[in-house]
Amino acid sequence: FCFRCARGRRPLLVAYRSRRERMSSTNGVAPVKAEYLIAPPERPATSGVDGSDAAATADSAATAGPPSAAGPPRKKQKGMNKNRGSYRPAKAEVRLCMAVVQGRECKFGDGCKYSHDLVAYRTTCPPDLGELCPIYSVNGYCRFGVTCRFGGAHGASNTPPAQPVDSERNVAPAALTSRLRKHEYDFSGAAHALRQWDAINEHRKPSEGQEAGAAAAAQAAAAQAQAGASDGPAPAVDGPGKEESARAEGATGADAAEGLEGGCTAGGGGHYPSGSVATRERRAVDWRGKLYLAPLTTVGNLPYRRVCKGYGADITCSEMAMATNLLQGQASEWALLRRHVSEDVFGVQIAGNSAETMARVAQLIEAETEVDFVDINMGCPIDLVCNRGMGAGLAQRANKVQGIVRVMSQQLSCPLTVKLRTGYDMDKPTAHRLVPQLPGWGAAAVTLHGRSRQQRYTKLADWDYISQCASACPAPLIGNGDAFSYEDVDNALKSETGISSVMLARGALVKPWLFTEVKERRHWDISASERLHMLRGVVRVGL
Repeated sequence: FCFRCARGRRPLLVAYRSRRERMSSTNGVAPVKAEYLIAPPERPATSGVDGSDAAATADSAATAGPPSAAGPPRKKQKGMNKNRGSYRPAKAEVRLCMAVVQGRECKFGDGCKYSHDLVAYRTTCPPDLGELCPIYSVNGYCRFGVTCRFGGAHGASNTPPAQPVDSERNVAPAALTSRLRKHEYDFSGAAHALRQWDAINEHRKPSEGQEAGAAAAAQAAAAQAQAGASDGPAPAVDGPGKEESARAEGATGADAAEGLEGGCTAGGGGHYPSGSVATRERRAVDWRGKLYLAPLTTVGNLPYRRVCKGYGADITCSEMAMATNLLQGQASEWALLRRHVSEDVFGVQIAGNSAETMARVAQLIEAETEVDFVDINMGCPIDLVCNRGMGAGLAQRANKVQGIVRVMSQQLSCPLTVKLRTGYDMDKPTAHRLVPQLPGWGAAAVTLHGRSRQQRYTKLADWDYISQCASACPAPLIGNGDAFSYEDVDNALKSETGISSVMLARGALVKPWLFTEVKERRHWDISASERLHMLRGVVRVGL
């Protein structure tokens, strides 16, 4: 306060408080005096199509309270396009029992929680969505019966045929998934293959005599270094370590393989036990000059593969399936292995991180599915996969790769392939060291993506490096990366590159008709009507 007005402290404090009240507004905002404010106009109640929204608007305005000075009350729903109608599928008021729909006797009888009254269902069921049932048109029978949203197309008779149409294969039965979940499946074949691989590993490890001899040699070298060159050479080291080392060095390959019960040796293609699958006649796949649709995770499903097959794809492959999920009997993972009859050359891709898991999956695939080849995923760059030792992370562990390839090829009668990248880091390619060894371990073909895991899908694929690896690989090598036109495929398949075939991935995602372009050697910009026809085909085969 002012000392000159000491007796007038109270008026000064009142003036000071009023000033603080005036400064209480937000910084940078000049408040407008109340006499200059204009009240917002009242919005009339808008009625919907049937006029039922007016009462709802009045009720919401009454519950919202009087409008504030800042403006009208905000709507409860935020965002754009919230006023459009709901397109949720209509549900019937009466839920019909599937046993009644399929003409079977319900095992629950009168205690069933679903309705058995067909007349009541027909009076309350939603209208049909179309005039053609996709399932009835192919199979001549629809198991959904009157509950099908295309039920009008079933005709008078909708009975199961004597010989059902087998359009899809590799459908896992409920009994199989139940046995897997209960751990009742017999994996004796995989256990035998794993014992063979463990015997090889024990043979490859240095024996105790070799370790003692190496330790004695290291001690002698250290003693010689300490004595110096003037003292002359160090004395020879005697003892059991020297004898064991000499005995180990004199062992031949036949002596090392003795006791493995005909198991595979440490190098080359290997010898397999007489009862294994690998001793049977193996089915061959001709990879040369074929157009290979890549295993596209979350996109390369069965409807998409059927569309690409219609455009000219020669080889198709399933989406990446996790080995552990297959062993646990997950129906969603087994659905990835489904195959249509139009896929004449079809394979499945498996991701795993141990020889034990992959051996069991190989036995499952051999016994329970119909596939032409099995592919090991060693190129997936996703962190969730690599951090668990799968995908691109598996390719950095050569000994683990050798075990997986050996035990899987021993269980399969179909070819085993491997898909990998140039390496883990961008400037450190490692595939040229691993690719030449894979055929000796049991791989029938190798697919190489011309990018590293660090690159993912950025920068250009290194086709020169792919050609370099192809010249060093005794098995067919399939190139992958940046194939978007028939010129790219022609350049990759030149005779001097040594590449057997090309895998199409993102190019087939951008335009599934790329297979037709490559085979007809032309650029094809399809019309809007042709694109719409293609999308209708995807929806039709999906249903």
